Amino acid sequence: MHKDSSKSLKIESYIVPELSEKSRIQDLASGMFVHTPTKSGLKKAIRKGLVEINGVQVSSGTFLLGGETINLFQRQDSSTKPKIELKLEVVFEDEFLALVNKPPGITVSGIKKWTLENALSSNLKISNQTDALIRPEPIHRLDHATSGILLVGKTASSVIFLNKLFENREIQKTYYAVVIGNIKSTGSITKLVDGKTAATDYTVIHQEVSKRFNMLSLVKLTPSSGRKHQLRKHLASQGNPILGDPLYGTQDKLLKGNGLYLHAYSLNFKHPFTKEIIHLSIPPTKKFLRLFSSIKF
Repeated sequence: MHKDSSKSLKIESYIVPELSEKSRIQDLASGMFVHTPTKSGLKKAIRKGLVEINGVQVSSGTFLLGGETINLFQRQDSSTKPKIELKLEVVFEDEFLALVNKPPGITVSGIKKWTLENALSSNLKISNQTDALIRPEPIHRLDHATSGILLVGKTASSVIFLNKLFENREIQKTYYAVVIGNIKSTGSITKLVDGKTAATDYTVIHQEVSKRFNMLSLVKLTPSSGRKHQLRKHLASQGNPILGDPLYGTQDKLLKGNGLYLHAYSLNFKHPFTKEIIHLSIPPTKKFLRLFSSIKF
């Protein structure tokens, strides 16, 4: 039984070394493929029909004699997810990854049709790599209301390596936020978020006296962890909620129609394939400039 090649993409090949005796494919799983390094991972791929020998799908009980070429595929069924037309600013793109500017008011990914993920394929070029993804994948998340720089993987291997960079905290993230109230000029907040350790360093860039809010402060934030709503929770916990935050602020201190004043400003990391240092930034949206017109980002 052959796969529908229009729905699957070959991402790895493995040549079986000479064997002293025949062995089942699942018993040789360790080290066979980067994308499925464990025996259970390979078994799952076999069950899905994503493993072939000489163009023929295999079962977990298939025996190998040595010298076979085994191909691993990744399903690319674009019919399961919609594609939307949303113009995105692409600030960097090569064959492996891309950095795009996420507008505020759109969810990065999920079950809904109107997500940034569903707009990526119409904004990015298809990679020339053998494990190119038909649908590029966001590597991290930004809140629905947050704007700014977002990292995207364009190949199966880049998604794996970029996720590892995040897990190992080898990607430095910088945000800008407008917070309510007086706040020390610099500080570090270390508090549990969802039961896990989370740390955020901040520096006050500028302050403006406000009749309505007493004081508004523009702060630069550098989190060393990436917990959900970490920045919003950390700042609110010390009495400085982010302006426009309906969850962790107060309803009487929202600017109607302006949304959340939180922006993902920059990412700094070593490219996993070219090894060059990528350090790119996107200036905050115009609503920040309206409050702090004298600031040059």
